[in-house]
Amino acid sequence: MTKPILEVTNLHIERSGTVILRDVNWRVQRGEHWVILGANGSGKTSLLSALTGYLMPTSGEISVLGETYGESDWRELRKKIGLVSSSVRQMMADDEPALETVASGKYAMIDFWGRLSRTDKAKTQQQLRRVECEHLANRQWGVLSQGERQRVLILDEPCAGLDPAAREHFLQFIQRLGQKKNSPTMVLVTHHVEEMMPVFSHVLILKNGAVLVAGNKKSVMTSKNLSAAFAAQMKLGFSRGRYAMRLQNPAHASK
Repeated sequence: MTKPILEVTNLHIERSGTVILRDVNWRVQRGEHWVILGANGSGKTSLLSALTGYLMPTSGEISVLGETYGESDWRELRKKIGLVSSSVRQMMADDEPALETVASGKYAMIDFWGRLSRTDKAKTQQQLRRVECEHLANRQWGVLSQGERQRVLILDEPCAGLDPAAREHFLQFIQRLGQKKNSPTMVLVTHHVEEMMPVFSHVLILKNGAVLVAGNKKSVMTSKNLSAAFAAQMKLGFSRGRYAMRLQNPAHASK
């Protein structure tokens, strides 16, 4: 059996007496695409920070692409992981061309300095074609629209700030990317079930820093599980491959 793409074992993170993540166990196999769901403060961002080596575990083990945290150089491993949050996006230099922004991912670097090699340029153009953004190569980061920036990079909560049309265009792109041969393993972090495209096969639901439930999408996505996750009576619907969720008895809930 091949090694999992990602494996988290008994992960516990605590700072100044506050538990951030509690005994998290999670495994992602090759060919799977996951969604991490949870309310605000459930631990989604903290889990991603731990996976990329920016939040050190108090105890437990993290392995990514066969490399184990504490035994490998995480600075090198980050070059193989495409993860960008809104806070990182704000750190990008406004005058940096999108071509350089994408190329900087090879070196896990923000605000690229130096000169791109011919090979780097060619490979970056190829990646831009893959994500349908070749036309943005020479556009400066500062003048890219919100949607254009997020189509250049795969983001944590990627649809934040997008209007409904731009959000749907981006989600359809994610669907096409995930269906391609040799697609990268994708992990979508969101609290909107409407953003779960059919290509996503598994779901991890976090609550208060712990795993509430994880597994195959069909078994995890129930009204009962979502009600527990969001501490409210939720009704889950499903139509044409997409989920929708609504609050039951909202008038009563507001009292």
